[in-house]
Amino acid sequence: MKEQEVEKKFIPDGRMQALIDRRLQLVIDKKRDIYCDNAEFLVYHWSGEAATFSPATGEHACDTNLRIGIGDHNARVDIGTSFPKAEEMPSRKEGFDYTPLNWAKDYAFFIDNSPAEVHENELIVGEFHWQLDEARFFQYPDEQRNAGFEARELGAGGISFTHTCPDLSIGLNLGWNGLLIKVREKIAKFEKEGKAEQVEYLRGSEIIALSIQRFIKRHAEKARRKLADENDSEQINHYLTIAEVCDNLACHAPRTLHEAVQWIWFFQVAERMHGHGNGYGRTDQLLHQFYMKDMTEGKITRQLARELIGEMYIKYGSYTALGGRLKDLSDATNEMSWVCLEAYDLVGGINHMGVMWHEDMNKEFFQYTCDILTRHGCGVPILVNYDILKASEVRSGYSEEDAWNVAYSGCQWYCGVGTEYNDQDVNSLVLLKPMQRAIDLAINSNTSTFEEFWDLYCHEVDRTADALVEFKDITYDWQSKVWPEMVTSFCMHDCIEKGKDCTDKGAVRYNFTSVNVLGVPNVADSMYAIKELVFDKKKYSLAGLQAALETDWEGKEIMRQHFLNAPKFGNNIESVDNMTVMVSEQVREVLEGKRNNKGFCYRPSLFQYMGHTYAGPMLGATPDGRLAKEPLAHGMNPMHGRNKNGIAATVKSFTKLSFEKYQGGSFQIELTPDFFKTGVEKEKMMEAFAITFFKKGGVQINFNLVDLKVLEEAMNDNDNPLYHDINVKVTGYSSHFVTMDKRFQKEFIERVNYTSI
Repeated sequence: MKEQEVEKKFIPDGRMQALIDRRLQLVIDKKRDIYCDNAEFLVYHWSGEAATFSPATGEHACDTNLRIGIGDHNARVDIGTSFPKAEEMPSRKEGFDYTPLNWAKDYAFFIDNSPAEVHENELIVGEFHWQLDEARFFQYPDEQRNAGFEARELGAGGISFTHTCPDLSIGLNLGWNGLLIKVREKIAKFEKEGKAEQVEYLRGSEIIALSIQRFIKRHAEKARRKLADENDSEQINHYLTIAEVCDNLACHAPRTLHEAVQWIWFFQVAERMHGHGNGYGRTDQLLHQFYMKDMTEGKITRQLARELIGEMYIKYGSYTALGGRLKDLSDATNEMSWVCLEAYDLVGGINHMGVMWHEDMNKEFFQYTCDILTRHGCGVPILVNYDILKASEVRSGYSEEDAWNVAYSGCQWYCGVGTEYNDQDVNSLVLLKPMQRAIDLAINSNTSTFEEFWDLYCHEVDRTADALVEFKDITYDWQSKVWPEMVTSFCMHDCIEKGKDCTDKGAVRYNFTSVNVLGVPNVADSMYAIKELVFDKKKYSLAGLQAALETDWEGKEIMRQHFLNAPKFGNNIESVDNMTVMVSEQVREVLEGKRNNKGFCYRPSLFQYMGHTYAGPMLGATPDGRLAKEPLAHGMNPMHGRNKNGIAATVKSFTKLSFEKYQGGSFQIELTPDFFKTGVEKEKMMEAFAITFFKKGGVQINFNLVDLKVLEEAMNDNDNPLYHDINVKVTGYSSHFVTMDKRFQKEFIERVNYTSI
């Protein structure tokens, strides 16, 4: 059993190789698989149920017959059973209530009855098997659900849930005991002020902090118990080290790099038991002081530092960031940045790490980044333009004081560390729906010009956005009561100080609502074809077009070819690229003109998680010549196969948009090995391409180097061990290829269409 064949600069020893092998075995045994409730959730990020993602087994609210495997993008280790004490949850025995204290008691019971796991060869310990939503009722009241159904009819949806970036430096500095002291001090303050609501919230926080301390302590106890049956001296030393580390972390702040990495991992385990989706900030900045102190005192070697970080990567490739700038805007690259990259080179596999480039970045560091990216070939690290991230935050209303500490945090999104609950990546606006309504309205009103048709379309986009705002406002009214994010709130600035959950109004400094916009390239291509063929050349009527779409172009192949062969986005054709910019800017202006009831604007993200794969049959054929069975374009990338003039032309089209105005828009590249001519240094080519792309204003690059023949074989033989270790960057997340739904696999293969620069 081997991991993906990669030439590594750092070779794992026997201990690390055993951990790498266990990681792959978990994939083979389907212990990491994660499912989406249904196709509807993928498209609208909402399906009427509060549940979002679920394990392969275990009690869950959704219909398992409708679930879709999205890969092994999962922090949990599934053991094939539901939470064993669900019926004994406090809310089931003592009564359910929509309050943080009621929620906290359930969480504490849940983590108290989740086992401590210490495995052979580990130095970083801990994992989890269930999420709280499998045991505690998680559903919004009917008023929210009714608003959701209305929004979905118009083409919008979303579920506010764990998409932010806590500042782990707060916990690393204070430790759990320090956080507990802070909570108790604020309880005393609010009691004197007679603020019962804040007191109740912090009483819940106190319960949770104590339960996490017990959870950590149980790992120390588990390590000591395992000593009794161990004869190997090296393993005995590992268990003793684990016990010492966990004993300290149960009470005190971390003192060493080992303790700091273990603290971060325990925080992620504790947090991901109640949610799915957060980013974890800038790892190199968080850990640099610990590493340098240990090196100065002779407590650690660089190799051990690599291994500790590598173990955290093996546990789960969390969304983290390296690089960027410091507060004075100088280059933030440090020794820990290198160690974190070297750690990935050591262990490979699934990871969601982003390197934040800027023009002043250490050149050797970025060269090494591109070397790893092309050598491993599976989308790690993700390349991100730091200066665009920061400019986007400032443009949205961030202060310069806070904006410098922005971090790539997940898929395509980024977040101010510890200062923003940005509700990102889980809201959707399906742009085809208002376009379809505009066609109906234009036919009924005998619209004769494209300008009139455009006005109808703009009005329908605005209607959809209004429905989304109404839905989200009701969600925000209930969110902190239905599903508070109390573990996350420990490491958010101002939350404990205010006695409020990070999901509550006024708790954190920034509360933008970011919206994934699905189908921009399809709508732009459609609008251009309609303008040219219906209004300018008058070759077809809107009524005739609509009739053809309703029958999926049946009997209208010549007509379809005319619409399909109209100029398309992605080929550096000014006229259609201008239409794409116009479509993008229109939805941006509409969303930015709306305010949520937290007082912040809506922001568009030119991305969609995986809904583009399943949306086609739901939405039907489109005027760009697309058949109903075909997927939509992935994010802001041109529709599959339509960008025929090479990557350079596509980049020119893509970067005509000003990405600082948006909240993400990843450029996806899948190349086959024969793209690179013999003798070409792939890493230098990648570096030159990335820098050119970023200087043109691009914000993110997801890169895969894949063999189409091998992927096709894997798709038809998922159980063959030869293909188990193929890793790909799917959209913004990584997965083993064989764990994905067949439709995802097919769509991924169809994207690979670049044959030349």
